Amino acid sequence: MTTPSDNLTRRRLLMALPLAGAGVAGVAFWKMLDGMEHGSFNPHDINAPVLDRPVPDFTLAPLPPAEGFTTQDLQQVSKPVLVNFFASWCIPCLAEMPTLMTLKDKLTMWGIAYKDKPDNAASFLRHSGNPFSRLGSDHDGRAGIEWGISGVPETFLVGTGGVIRWHTAAPLTEETIGKVLLPLVHRLQTP
Repeated sequence: MTTPSDNLTRRRLLMALPLAGAGVAGVAFWKMLDGMEHGSFNPHDINAPVLDRPVPDFTLAPLPPAEGFTTQDLQQVSKPVLVNFFASWCIPCLAEMPTLMTLKDKLTMWGIAYKDKPDNAASFLRHSGNPFSRLGSDHDGRAGIEWGISGVPETFLVGTGGVIRWHTAAPLTEETIGKVLLPLVHRLQTP
């Protein structure tokens, strides 16, 4: 038989659970902010299980003025290729494009227009510049799913044999290119 004091204790315990949960969430949020302040937490650094794995199976229709590409095309590259997912409706993609244009003479880049109408993607590239030597249309988003992207822009460095060597889910910056990407490209090209 339960007594009135047992019911009161149970009620207090049930009322304390949400407060305890809020306290735990608050501490986790504080630790995340503290990590961002001290540089030990990067919100764009996502778990990338695709690293050091072969590119997924896909085929992309061409997006004029360039030809599309497939898994087999990336498996046959003899030097690193940067694969960039972008879209005309993506504001960070527009902001990233000048950075990609400065990189186009240093590294081969292939673009994938993600969930975009071909006419819109072509107009976007005419307006902002086209750093890509090959362009594919992923109108239905199937290739993006196969690659495991979380949004656009998202960029992969593919090495010889079609193996993914680097990945970022953030717009490329001059700092990232100079400190991370180009040194990695140099290491991959040095025997």
